[in-house]
Amino acid sequence: MTTFRELGIRKEYVKGLKELGITIPTKVQEEAIPYLLENNSDFIGLAQTGTGKTAAYGLPILHKIDASKNTIQALILSPTRELVQQIKKQLFKFTKYVDDKIFLEAVYGGEKIDRQIKNLQRTTHIVIATPGRLIDLIERGEVDLNDIKTLVLDEADEMLSMGFKEELNRILKYTSGTRKTWLFSATMPDEIRSIIKKYMNASAKQVEVNKNSLVNANITHQFVETTIPEKVNLIVKFIERRNSERGIIFSRTKAGAQKLTKELKEEGFSVEALEGDMQQKERDKVMRAFKKENLQILVSTDVAARGIDVQNLGFVIHHQLPEKLEYYTHRSGRTARAGKKGVSLTLILKNERSRIKEVERLLQIRISEITI
Repeated sequence: MTTFRELGIRKEYVKGLKELGITIPTKVQEEAIPYLLENNSDFIGLAQTGTGKTAAYGLPILHKIDASKNTIQALILSPTRELVQQIKKQLFKFTKYVDDKIFLEAVYGGEKIDRQIKNLQRTTHIVIATPGRLIDLIERGEVDLNDIKTLVLDEADEMLSMGFKEELNRILKYTSGTRKTWLFSATMPDEIRSIIKKYMNASAKQVEVNKNSLVNANITHQFVETTIPEKVNLIVKFIERRNSERGIIFSRTKAGAQKLTKELKEEGFSVEALEGDMQQKERDKVMRAFKKENLQILVSTDVAARGIDVQNLGFVIHHQLPEKLEYYTHRSGRTARAGKKGVSLTLILKNERSRIKEVERLLQIRISEITI
């Protein structure tokens, strides 16, 4: 069994990791860390969320920062405000026992830009950002990216599917020069291939973790045939059987999410909805309650669930199959994180059986029929 020391991580970082309960490197960490520490080159990592990739790129970045210089030396781009905040928090915790002060700054939309501009005027070594807000700051001349050595694109496929294509291209152009690009993505759509071709070195090392499993192997996939009026009763029975486990229920529409939330509240469950039109303040409040386990269930639309990373979720329920197939992977992947097990249950109508077969075929998984 490999240790972080053997991968080349310095003692003071290992101490910080140990305190966070991180002692055994994950597959992506084993593959990426030694390479990124020793080489100054481009890198492509194909890995699902929840595989430990923040540490896989975060630790090498921290090792490469020259704290005596007060310039921005690394830029990490991530699709949502929640992920940006989370990456910053994690990297900050890694540096607990490090003598050099490494300064991190997070910038994202939904918060006053003036405050972020003021923060960036202090010494900053690493900026973690959502693409849209970063472009705003670049255009105002408030962020200097001339000294950047490393650019990380985290969850690159999610950034593209959220419509950040133009922003990414512009940021890659702005920072071109000597910077190295490390790209992490769960899937490899054509748009990502074109970014790699255009902005990255042809000899970039590529690492794939569990390439055969597009979907996490710790998830048990199930489906149940029902009718529209019966759906709520089924969900209630399913949740009651899972005792006090927490989970997310996915609905295709905002109206559907709100209606289901209301019905589950009437059944006495602690549940809130998460949907695209919510004010950021409301969204943060719901997410805080869910993370603190004051809420058992979240009912969410696909768009609203982007970038949610909550540990220890026992199940995911698909109120109906998603329109796009890759959403099935994104939805299911919210459970069974960090080596835990989980269940993904889909409610289907009689005429949707062929779609279940299609999901099985394309994702190479088995979805077993159950009765509740």
